[in-house]
Amino acid sequence: MKKLDIRLLRLIKNAKGQFISTAVMIVLALTIYVSFSMVADNLYNTIFHYYEVTNFGDVFIEVVRVPKSAIDQLHTIEGVEVAQGRVSSDVPLRVEDPKEKVRVRIVSLPQEPQPMNDLYIIEGKDLQEASKATVVLQQFSDAREIMLGDKIVPYIAGKEYPLDVIGIVGSPEYIYLMENEQTLLPAPEKFGVIYVTEDFAQSVLGYQGSYNEIMIKIDQQHSHRIDRILDEIEDQLDRYGVKRTIKREDQLSHRMMMEEVEQLETMATAITLLFLIVAAVIINIILSRIVKNDRMSIGVMKALGYSNFSILGHYTKFSLIMGFVGSVIGILLSLPLSQAFTNLYILYMNIPMFQMEVYFIYFVYGILLTSGFCVLSGLMGARSVLKILPADSMRPEAPKTGGRIWLEKVKFIWNNISFSWKMVIRNLLRNKKRAVFLVVGIALTYAITMVPIFMSSVWTNIFMLQYGEFQTMDYNIDFAQPMNNSVLRELSQVIEIDRIEPKTEIPFELRNGWRKKAVSVIGLPRDTEFYHFESPEGYPVTLPSNGIILAERLADILGVGIGDEILIKNFMPDQEDKFVEVKGIVEQYLGTNAYMDIEAINRLLGEKGAITGALMDSRDEVVLKLQNVKNIQQIQSVEDMKNSFLEFMDMMIYSVGVLMLFGGILGFAIVYNITIISISERLMEFSSLRVMGFDKKEIYKMITRENGLMTFLGILLGIPLGYGMCAGIVSALSTDLFSIPLVIAPSSYIFTTIATILFVIIAQLATMRKIYRLNFMDALKNRVS
Repeated sequence: MKKLDIRLLRLIKNAKGQFISTAVMIVLALTIYVSFSMVADNLYNTIFHYYEVTNFGDVFIEVVRVPKSAIDQLHTIEGVEVAQGRVSSDVPLRVEDPKEKVRVRIVSLPQEPQPMNDLYIIEGKDLQEASKATVVLQQFSDAREIMLGDKIVPYIAGKEYPLDVIGIVGSPEYIYLMENEQTLLPAPEKFGVIYVTEDFAQSVLGYQGSYNEIMIKIDQQHSHRIDRILDEIEDQLDRYGVKRTIKREDQLSHRMMMEEVEQLETMATAITLLFLIVAAVIINIILSRIVKNDRMSIGVMKALGYSNFSILGHYTKFSLIMGFVGSVIGILLSLPLSQAFTNLYILYMNIPMFQMEVYFIYFVYGILLTSGFCVLSGLMGARSVLKILPADSMRPEAPKTGGRIWLEKVKFIWNNISFSWKMVIRNLLRNKKRAVFLVVGIALTYAITMVPIFMSSVWTNIFMLQYGEFQTMDYNIDFAQPMNNSVLRELSQVIEIDRIEPKTEIPFELRNGWRKKAVSVIGLPRDTEFYHFESPEGYPVTLPSNGIILAERLADILGVGIGDEILIKNFMPDQEDKFVEVKGIVEQYLGTNAYMDIEAINRLLGEKGAITGALMDSRDEVVLKLQNVKNIQQIQSVEDMKNSFLEFMDMMIYSVGVLMLFGGILGFAIVYNITIISISERLMEFSSLRVMGFDKKEIYKMITRENGLMTFLGILLGIPLGYGMCAGIVSALSTDLFSIPLVIAPSSYIFTTIATILFVIIAQLATMRKIYRLNFMDALKNRVS
């Protein structure tokens, strides 16, 4: 082994604490990068392989009623490869507890040789011609412990239909199971999907010889002109009442899964770069200090004939070995972590063919990325080697020019500060770079710690704002079909109602030029007491008698503002499309809806007094008393959603803990390394203080004061930095499904401050041993005079 390499090993041994703490950051960076990247790729590839195996559709169209002949006619449109019809409807499910509200979506299976959205059989067998049997989606069967051979009883149009469970299946359409876009969280024990034969669905749901949904596969060669094909399809189906057209990219489950993939990729990049940048800065500072302390040794090496390149490479190897060790350990740890994430997705997502593949290319990318950071930071840290001359290195480096600091000129403050605090302040102001890095590092620690604490309250904020301020009803009732508003009086006779309002909720396509979006337009009484509209600036918005108000996200998608006109595409047969003026833009946290006066929307539909549901406050047993009412499709209880939300909080607490651990490691590494470097650089100063009568405890207290002052400044800087990070996350994660409110409670700042101080204290305690083991007498004896 070469002499310089032997010396390098001694160098690592002498700085093993700093070496290990910095290597841990590199380990974390590589573990996150490789594992998250591999899981994202596995998830993406598995989803699309699953789509291919099950022949997942490209376009889904909801219609009022369409015959099979009209669906077959769609094949004449250039680019339409396959078009198939099916029947789908949401109905209540009878369960043991009559107070429990469970709903299922009954979906018919197409009678085709190669059905679209085919099912993946996990247990049991397929339906074939069994009319009184069903196959059940896996998430629902797992959540409700439904087994093969069990009977389930959907309640359809006032009648019970017992069905034998003969299969447990997966579906590409429900990898991520949510009832609709308004649902706050997945609740597979409350909502599921069951599949029945086409004959059974058409018979019991009243669609003999017809369908209410169409699935379409687009020829790959025509995928670039899908919007034009959709326009032709809508024109051809216009007479059958097109309610909604959904491209695969907008399909609920697919969109949620793609957002999951994007979030994994974003986290893999952002967290990795953050940890590597901090590690690179620490390496730079460590090597700068080592080169400064080795000034005489470097001069001797140059005098013995070692070139600048050899010596620079010698110190750069220190950072390169640190990066290599961190990379290898990080890659080894990423394998079980990737497997753990894969198992988590298998548990929570219905992807029965999910497989874990190892992508070795990420090992290469990770090592190259880490090596690049480490070599660059090593060269930057050791660059002063080039300036050291053999003759000059034999005498100590000239001390920096001293002088009074600006605070000394403020006599009434300076004269009232103790000697120890004067030393602390002088040291910080005379070593500005080190102090600034420590402050920025603690600010980063604060910000990273604040993000998971903020995220832990996000769903609470969304829930409270959506169902505590924006919507304030106890129950949201949807009818199976539009009814006359006189039905409200009939409801009042069945249950005791404190307050009730009609609503009309209809899917429309809103257009502004080439921009369009299919959404539910909700008609409400102008004096509604259950909806409280507010602009994004916080001003109240009144529902207009004419015109429309849009959710802020919807207005952004359509690119419209107040005063602009948008086209409402009417799905009702023989009804013309109409332009309406945007009269307001409001804040909405769940879903993206538009709102109109209920009378205006009925004029648009060509109806009078028609409603599709009701909003109410009641202290009665609403779910229990209305569950057998024939034309009620669903009853949404705010209390039920609250209970589902509380069950979800366990997962949130786990996520918060993991992200806070990252912040703690970052804070520990920064404070520990900076403190160790400060101790090493000031050995002579501390030795002199010992001669003057200071004991080790007082010196340790002085370092603690320095770090305490830097922690205070770091937290002050971290507060706006943390707020900015939270604002960035809000912008990045807000989607059409939900909009995250930027609401940070004062308690979040307090908890983050406590956590940051705790991380700094742990790092500070880790340096105590270094202070107490310093040999101050040797430092004075070895002084070069």
